Amino acid sequence: MHILILEDEELAARQVVAFASRVGLNEADLTVLRSVEKALVWLQSNPMPDLILSDIELLDGNVFALYERFQVTCPIIFTTAYDQFLLPAFRGNGIAYLLKPFTYEQFEEALAKYQLLRRNFAAPTPVLPAGLSPALVQELSAALRQGSQPQYRQRLSVRVRNSLYVVQTKDVAYLQADEGVVFAVDGAGARHPLTGTLTELEAQLDPARFGRLNRSELVNVAFVERVEPYFNNRLVVKLRASAVTLMTSAAQTPEFRRWLEG
Repeated sequence: MHILILEDEELAARQVVAFASRVGLNEADLTVLRSVEKALVWLQSNPMPDLILSDIELLDGNVFALYERFQVTCPIIFTTAYDQFLLPAFRGNGIAYLLKPFTYEQFEEALAKYQLLRRNFAAPTPVLPAGLSPALVQELSAALRQGSQPQYRQRLSVRVRNSLYVVQTKDVAYLQADEGVVFAVDGAGARHPLTGTLTELEAQLDPARFGRLNRSELVNVAFVERVEPYFNNRLVVKLRASAVTLMTSAAQTPEFRRWLEG
């Protein structure tokens, strides 16, 4: 049994490997990858694994981009800190959704579900897992068919001393991570400290409005005046009514171009 683990956080990857070993799996049968591109290359050049344990936000983007580019036919157990991807996860091959931080018992239960489904679907007459009634299956199927529009944040809360301020996301020109703190910078150039990492905030903001420039910055397309090519496959992004210029990383430039033109 071979398991592909997609996880960009080293400590989280170690924990998954430790849990898998504790449940009796051989570490030699575990492959850990940290990016969408590396996972794509691996899947294209190796047999399909028996199971994928998949984080959602990887080093170079959202893992659903991988599943759109490559048809995965094995079950997937998602391991993530975000609950807003629940429906997209189960529209594909998702069989379980573990919210971080999850315990060994939760991991073991998800793996047991995989083993049960594997046995049942290998049997002549598959049976439903205990507690999953036909009526519930119908309800879940209907919900998945109908889909769900993601709800993105319309405002951000900013704590300054003992006060709480609200900043509308439409007024944020860009977000910038600086020495472990993420700042929302508005059109006037004021910097508002936020709670959470840039990756966490990116998942909560409308991807049609906010695009990734590099590892430390997101930009609001409404504030982009023009984009110019720069050295080493990077782009200079000039903001409207501002002297501020931002820059893409070479690795992010292709994705930023697609986002800007989309």
